[in-house]
Amino acid sequence: MIKVEQIPLLFYLFKWLIITLIAGALIGSASALLLFSLDLVTNYRESHRWVIALLPIAGLLIGLMYHYWGSNIVKGNNYLIDEIHAPKDIIPFKMAPFIYIGTVITHLFGGSAGREGTAVQMGGAIADQFSRLFKLRQRDHKIMVIVGISAGFASVFGTPLAGAVFALEVIIVGRMRYEAILPSFFAAVFAHLTCHLWGAAHTHYSIPFVPELSIPNIMLVVAVSILFGLTAMLFSRSVHFWAKLAKDKIKYAPCRPLAGGAIIALAVWGLGTTKYIGLGLPTIIEAFSVQQDWYDFLAKILFTTFTIGVGFKGGEVTPLFFIGATLGSALSCIIPLPIALLAGMGFVAVFAGATNTPVACTFMGTELFGMESGIYIGIACVISYLFSGHTGIYTSQIVGSPKHLIYGRIKGTHIK
Repeated sequence: MIKVEQIPLLFYLFKWLIITLIAGALIGSASALLLFSLDLVTNYRESHRWVIALLPIAGLLIGLMYHYWGSNIVKGNNYLIDEIHAPKDIIPFKMAPFIYIGTVITHLFGGSAGREGTAVQMGGAIADQFSRLFKLRQRDHKIMVIVGISAGFASVFGTPLAGAVFALEVIIVGRMRYEAILPSFFAAVFAHLTCHLWGAAHTHYSIPFVPELSIPNIMLVVAVSILFGLTAMLFSRSVHFWAKLAKDKIKYAPCRPLAGGAIIALAVWGLGTTKYIGLGLPTIIEAFSVQQDWYDFLAKILFTTFTIGVGFKGGEVTPLFFIGATLGSALSCIIPLPIALLAGMGFVAVFAGATNTPVACTFMGTELFGMESGIYIGIACVISYLFSGHTGIYTSQIVGSPKHLIYGRIKGTHIK
């Protein structure tokens, strides 16, 4: 028999079921469009490499677009996080087309960026329009932004559990927004299903052999995971370094991606390879079976942090996958663990350290690689999260619960 106090929960359940079903369908469709578009422009760029010479012009166009018409949304993911911390207004819908256009242009002409930031920002902008449409209260407005993050992340990577938990975990370091747990999970599942129904393909990875769980193997995982955490810290600090340097040296914002684009195009021409631009999916897949060069992860850090730092658009997560997978793969020459397991651990652990989301990344690892590797994946994500320090790619994150208390109280500060 249903208790009286449970009856309101039925209305609460029905409310979020309907809202997230519609929002998830729209966001999943947007993610499918993004995935189709990125496949199209990546294939065109690789078969017409001369277009990379136009990257400076593409950067100027992106810079002008955001400088004159998108100055209030230029903070991207950090804008969404700020809106959850201190709600001010509905997320402008223009964030969705702006980030979509900026990302497609970045990938078409040879920038090194990801797609998570794009999906999350499109999701946040689309979902929050329901706050105005249904005249939702401020607390529900914050939940709708979380819904957008969850749906965007889940659908673009094909990982609904990771997407739902990521949206709850990314806002405050060390805390989860459990008041949004129901809509976050609903939105992730509905968006993932919609994207799948559109036929958008997600990359499949495999760890064919997982060694027996043992103390020596755990010690090896701990050792490599420290390196993953330090790599995540290097990535985060490099993004902030290039952004600050570009801002200090070039005062007129649209000229930053113009100059940066010229440098990237020259670097690609000088190296004679497009391995380190775009998403880098072929290299990520190869890292699970073929040992990568020791410098691949460093080159991707340089190309991606510079691309994002000077003002091109996209995300950081898929490049983080590249960095972690190639680092893990390279370490297989000295670490007696299967190359696929090392690549898989690096894939999610560097991401965990850079975004401060170890739980979501553990879920992602199990969704992508299977439960057999779950314990190793979980240890790698937690150790990387700890050793990345109180840094991260999202400066609007607030430390709700410090990673450690070695240096005293740091609760309430922003991520560096």
